[in-house]
Amino acid sequence: MSATVPSEQDVLDAASAIVDAFARTDTDAYFGGFAPEATFVFHTESARLNSRAEYERLWAGWLAEGWRVSSCRSTDQHVQSFPGGAVFTHAVATSVETPDGPESYRERETIVFTTQDGGLVAVHEHLSPLPDAASR
Repeated sequence: MSATVPSEQDVLDAASAIVDAFARTDTDAYFGGFAPEATFVFHTESARLNSRAEYERLWAGWLAEGWRVSSCRSTDQHVQSFPGGAVFTHAVATSVETPDGPESYRERETIVFTTQDGGLVAVHEHLSPLPDAASR
């Protein structure tokens, strides 16, 4: 039996659910988009997070310190589907509230999805800084 190739719209919907939940600082909905075995590579962290549980602990610490997302906007979206999954890339402009005041940043993000139980679930997320176009 061959694996299903997810439609572009299904991938965009799955990615949008994650981004929208992040933008609301909706912990349950956000982490609900990731498989327990998902891995995370963030340029702001010194090491890869090897599971959703590791990231959830980090997130809980941020929340306890007073961190929250105030906005997150996705642009330049691109979907590459293949049998059994897809790669979603985009640019994100994020603003957060921190104990030290507001912060904003622009990043590139890749989310890798796999098909599971008739839907899509993220198994990897990678964030990197978006180079300033003026400095190129």
